[in-house]
Amino acid sequence: MQYILVADDNPDITDVLENYVKKEGYEPIIAGDGEEALNKFFEYKPSVVLLDVMMPKMDGYEVCRRIREKSDVPVILVTARGEDFERIMGLDIGADDYIVKPFSPSEVMARVRAVLRRMSKNDRADEGGRTRITIGNLTVDIKEYALYMNNEQVSMTKKELETVWTLMNNPEKLFTRDNLLNSIWGYDYYGETRTVDTHIKRIRGKLDAYDHPDWDIKTVWGAGYKFVINKS
Repeated sequence: MQYILVADDNPDITDVLENYVKKEGYEPIIAGDGEEALNKFFEYKPSVVLLDVMMPKMDGYEVCRRIREKSDVPVILVTARGEDFERIMGLDIGADDYIVKPFSPSEVMARVRAVLRRMSKNDRADEGGRTRITIGNLTVDIKEYALYMNNEQVSMTKKELETVWTLMNNPEKLFTRDNLLNSIWGYDYYGETRTVDTHIKRIRGKLDAYDHPDWDIKTVWGAGYKFVINKS
């Protein structure tokens, strides 16, 4: 039996999500505050966590931080507001996804199915079986989920690293935002493509701290992004 932890202090929301989780064939575990959510996480070891940001006793950000200290289980944050700083904070602490209230329960479950499909894969090796790519001073090891610049490991969230891997594994190929959402998140994001821009912004902020004359992640305005190998 796969458990899904639903943590929210609004019983109307937990009641709805509980029913949808059951319809999908999973066992829902309900928590009404952050401390209960953390305790139930370690007790039941759920496959996915749906985590409200604003909860009593301990907010969702702190719960996510503590989960990430011990586990890579997918965490989907649920927030009542959609400001960029909240999204960025969620990504920084290791959340896999976020949903802005009000939301469609069907959309929530689509995202749950997507992260479970992704986690069921043994690895994200490319068609040639590679799990490690080096271009210039950039190395990504998708099996170890590690990224290196000048042989120095750079802290990346899972989604940031998977985004770099996807672009780097297809140099010169243009990826639209929808392409990246489908490839990395595994589903149609219902038009919410800003998450790609947020991830690219965070990635550039980390990688541009190093000189990288041999390559770049280019924005193709109005189209998307691509990994470019600079010709000498």
